[in-house]
Amino acid sequence: MKQILIIEDEAIIRGSISRLLSRNGYRVVEAESLEQAEAQQPLDNFDLILSDLRLPGAPGTEVINRVVGLPVVIMTSYASVRSAVEAMRLGAVDYIAKPFDHDEMLLTIERALKQRDLQRQNAALRSDIAHCYPVAGMIGDSPSMREVFGRIDRVAPTDTTVLILGESGTGKELVARALHDKSSRRDGPLITVNCAAIAENLIESELFGHEKGAFTGAVTSHRGLVEAAHGGTLFLDEVGELPAEVQARMLRVLQEGEIRPVGATQSRRVDLRLIAATHRDLPQMVSDGAFREDLYFRLHVMEVQLPPLRERGDDITTLAEELLQRSCQRLNRPPLSFSGEAVEQMLHYPWPGNVRELENAIERAVILEEGEVIEAQQLLPGNVTRVGSEITNNPSLSLDDYFIAFVRENEGTLTETELARQLGISRKTLWERRQRLGIARRR
Repeated sequence: MKQILIIEDEAIIRGSISRLLSRNGYRVVEAESLEQAEAQQPLDNFDLILSDLRLPGAPGTEVINRVVGLPVVIMTSYASVRSAVEAMRLGAVDYIAKPFDHDEMLLTIERALKQRDLQRQNAALRSDIAHCYPVAGMIGDSPSMREVFGRIDRVAPTDTTVLILGESGTGKELVARALHDKSSRRDGPLITVNCAAIAENLIESELFGHEKGAFTGAVTSHRGLVEAAHGGTLFLDEVGELPAEVQARMLRVLQEGEIRPVGATQSRRVDLRLIAATHRDLPQMVSDGAFREDLYFRLHVMEVQLPPLRERGDDITTLAEELLQRSCQRLNRPPLSFSGEAVEQMLHYPWPGNVRELENAIERAVILEEGEVIEAQQLLPGNVTRVGSEITNNPSLSLDDYFIAFVRENEGTLTETELARQLGISRKTLWERRQRLGIARRR
């Protein structure tokens, strides 16, 4: 039963309200002043306080300052817009003018109590989510992931530039979103740019914008993505793919907080936080002259290193269960489970495509599975299972050796797109790894 405190100096009105609320299932305590109310019992013991605006001693609005998170409804016979606005500004949840209608009084109290219950439930859910998933959208309890979560919590409230490192498919964009959501810029925009997905001849205009007539085809002015991130966060994914001239202009954004659109004569100020990510070896690129050293140092203020899935231990099964549940809901399938053999395969398979490959494998298995249990064959199709078995029987084999073995074994029967899909990576990443490992395509 909800307990309500009525603070009203007129005994007749106080008694009338008390009888009304008691008849409707509320436990009621009465007081003629704020001092008397506090002398009876702590104000925090109540679920709601109904107080007159004008009281002997302290005014009714003073009760708002003496309770935290408790709904206070102010009532007065001196109804005016000014007093209503002032009461709400001070923190009252609602305002009732005398003489009041009984039904209006009950509806106001019911609404205020429901709002408080929803706030409590929301706070409890947020607490549970924060405990189970320290970073929204990211799951894991391995030591390496706990370190990632701790690093995010420490650096997110600052405006420090962050460089996120990790293999393809490890969740770098999730980290960027978490850094934005936990920052003071959370109400501003988060602009995500995949530097590898924009053609080299367009990326300068896309990032910095252009003026009308700056080049052939520029029939209107265009606002760039850097300027669109003003007041928020700019996330440059695959920053290692930026052309040299764009790297120089991005350095100016970090140093001076300025941009100059293509074809413009005046610079514009921008206020943003920069987060960058890459799976490439930037120090090696600096040594090779492919990436500016001064830009690298500007980006590498704070680093978040994401571990590959194969190094996360039991996180694999936790992730798999969550991804299976999401896939079943999204694909309108009844709940499914993994067989023991499928779990064993997941724990021993090296997952070169990391979480993205795991997610793709589970979605494929959910579509193909006709029973209630996902077997290893559906999770890791024949060619992957066969090659993976050879590798997992040799624990000393590296991931690069696995990659070479898989590509050599299957490139005769699979297209490059199918190879990339099986590995859980993009065609571009497949091409890059072929170049790095010296695996030329067979003609």
